Amino acid sequence: MAKTSPLRPATDFLFKTAEEELDVSAAITNLLKNHPDVSADVLISLLEELKAGGISGGGAPESVPRRRLRTGKKWVYFFSKGLSEGRADMKDLLGGKGANLAEMAKLGLPVPPGFTITTQVCDMYHQLGNKYPTELDGQVKECIAKLEKLTEKQFGSETNPLLVSVRSGAAISMPGMMDTVLNLGLNDSAVVGLAKLTNNERFAWDSYRRFIQMFGNVVQGIDGGMFEEALTGQKEKKGVKEDTELGAEELKALVAEYKQIYKKAVNHDFPQKPEEQLWDAITAVFGSWNNARAIKYREINEIKGLLGTAVNVQTMVFGNMGDTSATGVCFTRNPSTGQNKFYGEWLCNAQGEDVVAGIRTPQQISKELSQEWAVSMGISEEDRAKKFPSMEEAFPQMYTELVAAKDQLLHHYSDMQDMEFTCEAGKLFMLQTRTGKRTALAAVKIAVDLCHEGLIDKATALSRINAKQLHQLLHPLIDPRIKVKAIAKGLPASPGVAVGKVVFCAAEAEKWHNNGEKVILVRTETSPEDIAGMHVSQGIMTARGGMTSHAAVVARGMGTPCVAGCAELHIKGENDAEECTIAGNKVAKGDFLTLNGNTGEVILGALPLIQPDAESGELKEVLSWCSEYKKLGVRTNADTPKDAKTALSFGAEGIGLCRTEHMFFDPTRITAVREMILADNLDARLKALDKLAPFQKQDFKDLLTITAGKPVTIRLLDPPLHEFLPKETSEMEKLGTNMGLSVEQVKNRIDSLHESNPMLGHRGCRLAITYPEIYDMQARAILEAAAEVAKEAKLRNPTPVEIMIPLVGEVEELRILKKNVVHVADQVQAELGVSIPYRVGTMIEVPRAAFIADKIAEEAEFFSFGTNDLTQMTCGFSRDDAGAFLKDYIKQGIFDKDPFQVLDQEGVGQVIQMAINKGRATRPTLKCGICGEQGGEASSVKFCHAINLSYVSCSPYRIPIALLAAAQAAIEADSH
Repeated sequence: MAKTSPLRPATDFLFKTAEEELDVSAAITNLLKNHPDVSADVLISLLEELKAGGISGGGAPESVPRRRLRTGKKWVYFFSKGLSEGRADMKDLLGGKGANLAEMAKLGLPVPPGFTITTQVCDMYHQLGNKYPTELDGQVKECIAKLEKLTEKQFGSETNPLLVSVRSGAAISMPGMMDTVLNLGLNDSAVVGLAKLTNNERFAWDSYRRFIQMFGNVVQGIDGGMFEEALTGQKEKKGVKEDTELGAEELKALVAEYKQIYKKAVNHDFPQKPEEQLWDAITAVFGSWNNARAIKYREINEIKGLLGTAVNVQTMVFGNMGDTSATGVCFTRNPSTGQNKFYGEWLCNAQGEDVVAGIRTPQQISKELSQEWAVSMGISEEDRAKKFPSMEEAFPQMYTELVAAKDQLLHHYSDMQDMEFTCEAGKLFMLQTRTGKRTALAAVKIAVDLCHEGLIDKATALSRINAKQLHQLLHPLIDPRIKVKAIAKGLPASPGVAVGKVVFCAAEAEKWHNNGEKVILVRTETSPEDIAGMHVSQGIMTARGGMTSHAAVVARGMGTPCVAGCAELHIKGENDAEECTIAGNKVAKGDFLTLNGNTGEVILGALPLIQPDAESGELKEVLSWCSEYKKLGVRTNADTPKDAKTALSFGAEGIGLCRTEHMFFDPTRITAVREMILADNLDARLKALDKLAPFQKQDFKDLLTITAGKPVTIRLLDPPLHEFLPKETSEMEKLGTNMGLSVEQVKNRIDSLHESNPMLGHRGCRLAITYPEIYDMQARAILEAAAEVAKEAKLRNPTPVEIMIPLVGEVEELRILKKNVVHVADQVQAELGVSIPYRVGTMIEVPRAAFIADKIAEEAEFFSFGTNDLTQMTCGFSRDDAGAFLKDYIKQGIFDKDPFQVLDQEGVGQVIQMAINKGRATRPTLKCGICGEQGGEASSVKFCHAINLSYVSCSPYRIPIALLAAAQAAIEADSH
């Protein structure tokens, strides 16, 4: 059910004001006061309308009552071959589909003529309570008249009908999320005329039954399954498997059955007036902007700020006219791998929805790919050529024309294109082109290849790669040492390997995911309604559909492994299913499956996975280009040599955060740590610290050796002490034995350390104020390690090691603790007879420290912003508990994103910027970085560039994202 516009009451009041000649100024003031979200376009339209003197209630046929506004604006843009009112750079107004249709037409490509109703109409329609501008009806009629003249057909004619498609198209591509209606204009009379005109009765009735089904589903919301059941019944009655095997008589019977389904569902007959059909379809497409799947898709892909969808009305061309007709989807390059091969799928005697929806498994477009597909599926060359020929073989002339169009579009747009085409009775038509969605692997390869081919420069190549996608390149792989026995094989629709428990419906996938389970969504075919379940699944498997099916396209866009078109998968009951069979193997709900999206293999059970080597190839080249452009430093958060080595291999420029407490959890050290915590006097504490010192020193030596002169920031002990203490009685007994204490004494000591709010308690620098010997030990271990590494590596000018004191909120805390560190440093340098370069800085985690950053900078030689705790304290959210309500905050628009994942730029970001400005006012050369996980999130990195941070630091596997985002930020800043 459509939502009532929040502006409806204010708008109605304006209409009433105009009619009663009341104070218009007061009405406008009231509108802005009560509805501050009203757009400029809407306000301008209202002002123009009120100035013009009133509201029109007409403009539509009596059968389609709707309220309209007169505005005097252009709402509709016409396009035809060689002539277009729009162009490619008008996506915000015409949507991506409409803008590119106009551009293709201008280029002289064979585009069926049509027109685009702008996104502004969608915006007004929703904001003004389902009203259209008065002029829209007239502008649509003008365009219909142009189409009639161009095609020499008539809209509504019983003997020579003009038929159109009605499609959505937002500025940002949202495949399958909004609605489409094909074959519009057919009715009981026109179908007979079409049959006579084309001398193809089967084609005409097939087109009519498709139209009734799509119109019923899209416009009236009738369950598509009801039509599918009727279609299946007709096929079973005739004893055939494919839709194409039904003859004209069966299709006539099916149309009659479809009309009965329609009438029973909506309580009136299927509309026979084409004008009524058209306006109902236009309204349905505008309404689809706010359907559940479109909203969810925008939420998942963080698409915001769009006016709405445009509506494209285009002359129909028919791929279902017989054996000389076809339809297909193709890409200028492989969207999964980026390989420079013409890639796509087609179906003979079909309409586009058959390919996209996976209703029939399509064939490969080129002979080369068709042969590769046959080998992977175990099909002989003889069978392939006979049963599954490529378009190149079946329609060589149209294939040649399609290749020429593909090459023209690639060079025109200088990017990989996703195209839709139809062949009608031997003639090629281009129905769409758009920038193709691609996996991260393909994005990187295509960007590098296009740069090498001279089509784009390095800056453009870097800008084309979605930094958020790069994690896909780090997908785990099946351990090659494991012998894999696949039970079935489908199409490798989206790369990567997924392991999870089988579920059969999207709602169940969401439910299990929310309970902490990793799931594999197994479906006969996916539909746009499955988007939420697909989003939370580890992998997706379908029985039907090809490489351009809904499942494949959406999975690739999400970076989710997918195996599509696995013919050996059979599910009974679908959403209610408890089990399926895969190549004769029963697989129950909850059983583990492993999907290999790289090969299409399906394996029973949960296989062990390993991380891939992402050091070589195109990614390595891209990361090297990032270093040429970026201005922001990129370091890693690493506590172990393994993490440091991984991060450095990705291009990290040092360590921005080494958390010394993580070193304490090692089984060989935890007992000494606990002894230190439970010690009730200084001597006992020093004795325990003496046990820890050699471990700490060796840890630091390992890290400093691996980083080989790169900067390393080591944070002294930060977390509350209770995190290190035993919870099990057996562990308490063991600790008591080592310390000569009873279990009761250990328990009492642990109880005495209890805090109600430990994250704001006795931790960080506060702990060192009470027990300075802890930081003294750590400082000595760091400095001795630095001296030994410099000596062993024969470094003449070693990079100063950075010692970071956490949780400072008052300058006097830092002054006292820095003085202690300097004292230890003086001792170590005197003992070793060497000069050890070091810096002492602080982690800004407490908002108070940011407010007095100018004073803190008198002592601190660098700032590192701990954005995890800073977010916690600035927002007043507990990191451990906020998950219970943050999702509601995001859903209701209170927060755009989880501030613990994406930096809260308006709040926490401003605190950081203030601290930087204050700190550098005192110490102009102050180095400032962030070391929370937001340092590896693309939009947060770009913000850090904008506020002139020195570096960001993040976990090792987020380094590529940070490097690319930093380069993109610099490129964007330079372009502005």
